[in-house]
Amino acid sequence: MAKYIFVTGGVTSSLGKGIIAASLAKLLQARGYRVTIQKFDPYINVDPGTLNPYEHGECYVTDDGAETDLDLGHYERFLNTPTSQANNVTTGRIYQYVINQERAGAYLGKTVQVIPHITDEIKRRIMLLGEGNQYDIIITELGGTVGDIESLPYVEAVRQLKWELGEEDAIVVHLTLIPYLKAAKELKTKPTQHSVKMMSENGLNPDILVCRTEEPLYKDLKRKIAQFCNVRQDAVIEALDADTIYGVPLEMLRERLDIICLQKLDLPLGDEPEMLRWKEFLNKLRYPKSKVVIGLIGKYVELQDAYKSILEALIHAGAVNECKVEVRNIHSEHLTPENALEKLQQLDAILVAPGFGSRGIEGKIEAIKIAREENIPFFGICLGMQMACVEFARHVLGHKNAHSTEMQPETPQPVIAMMEEQKAITQMGGTMRLGTYTCELREGSRIAALYKSRRITERHRHRYEFNNAFLQAFEEAGMTPSGINPETGLVEIVEIEKHPFFIGTQFHPEYKSTVENPHPLFVAFVKAAKEAQEQRAGNARLVMEDRSLRVER
Repeated sequence: MAKYIFVTGGVTSSLGKGIIAASLAKLLQARGYRVTIQKFDPYINVDPGTLNPYEHGECYVTDDGAETDLDLGHYERFLNTPTSQANNVTTGRIYQYVINQERAGAYLGKTVQVIPHITDEIKRRIMLLGEGNQYDIIITELGGTVGDIESLPYVEAVRQLKWELGEEDAIVVHLTLIPYLKAAKELKTKPTQHSVKMMSENGLNPDILVCRTEEPLYKDLKRKIAQFCNVRQDAVIEALDADTIYGVPLEMLRERLDIICLQKLDLPLGDEPEMLRWKEFLNKLRYPKSKVVIGLIGKYVELQDAYKSILEALIHAGAVNECKVEVRNIHSEHLTPENALEKLQQLDAILVAPGFGSRGIEGKIEAIKIAREENIPFFGICLGMQMACVEFARHVLGHKNAHSTEMQPETPQPVIAMMEEQKAITQMGGTMRLGTYTCELREGSRIAALYKSRRITERHRHRYEFNNAFLQAFEEAGMTPSGINPETGLVEIVEIEKHPFFIGTQFHPEYKSTVENPHPLFVAFVKAAKEAQEQRAGNARLVMEDRSLRVER
């Protein structure tokens, strides 16, 4: 039977439970264990698919088409293994299932209550991944903070499960905060004590404390925390602020978090984690040989989590190219025909991000026009690809009213239009074209050379598509549809061959980029940015040399 590790959080949100869970999973995986992670979110939305990115960051999409929490992206990037619908459960999904069961008469007329019916369903979902002997260890992250009203059913469910499974089959890792008061020059343990006390009042006691801190925890402080929180002193783990999230697994290795968990679960320690590829990646990340500046043109740039997977994919690609990627956030609403060239011409590359709705669309189109005309490497993802097609139709084909029916339903030149199977759909949640689909690449195209394959699979999240009525005109004018879905004929990739790098994808390649397998499109994009920078520097040198020669004459 699989063993269970529950990761809870206290004191404040955004401490990094997902990173700690993923780091622990990585270390256990490196010791030879089959590990997966699941996230339980306490909000009542069925999934984050309808949430504004400002509310909850990006919506991460799995192979099987589940719209999930962005932490699942961290799980995949660290473990290099895909997740699924079963890895993310919300309160909304729990209650929806229980209510449907009640309507179907499954409870035989009993009064349906939080305990036992809701907690029983939470326990069933927790145990689901443990069926079939697929995993040795299952890490379950509980969203929110201990003490939140919405988290109480999850804490109770874990309490029951821990009692049912026994101490050697289920443990709790509690992530907490040890704040440093600069005025007093002192680390304070009281918030952690209160967090653990609150959890204990609900019947759940932590086995291990992971303490986020700005300053190192000295021995006497660890002893005090252990004494007042009723854990062993070696189970108080220091989690110093790291320069990168990818350094956290090695910090947890140094603190022996994996060893302590295995000892408490009565499991063999296995092989000592070597983490050679991980260390090589970190070395390249921390000591780059060059730097490029990439403009991220988006609608939600105020919140970095809105484009989390894109930012991480750029980090992976930067390490491959031994290059630091500086992302310059540019709000598409602030771009106009008057200022776009000035704001964008010094960038090494331009990435136009995904999104929905009409806000900031003209700014995205203007950025794409600059990238195309000024030969700046360009990468458009989902809406970015669609707006690249609109821009090309307007300024190359001469269709001045070209647009997407998402923003302008009555446009006479609908270059982007709603997919046929989407037109009859009225429910918004979970009804887009979601998950993995096949794409066939044109032989001899740049994209086929980058993938080193003629047939690929990528993840999607959209309702609108390229209108194939314009396909021939686009191709004759120089924009190549180099990736096509073989079943529907849907255009998945467009590129301009007579350009240093101009690629748009209807799918989201950022979802599949991991530390050990950086996505080839991002790797090529960063490489193109480096080459563009070198060429611009070379041109500048030639100009300077020419001026010097004139002065000498």
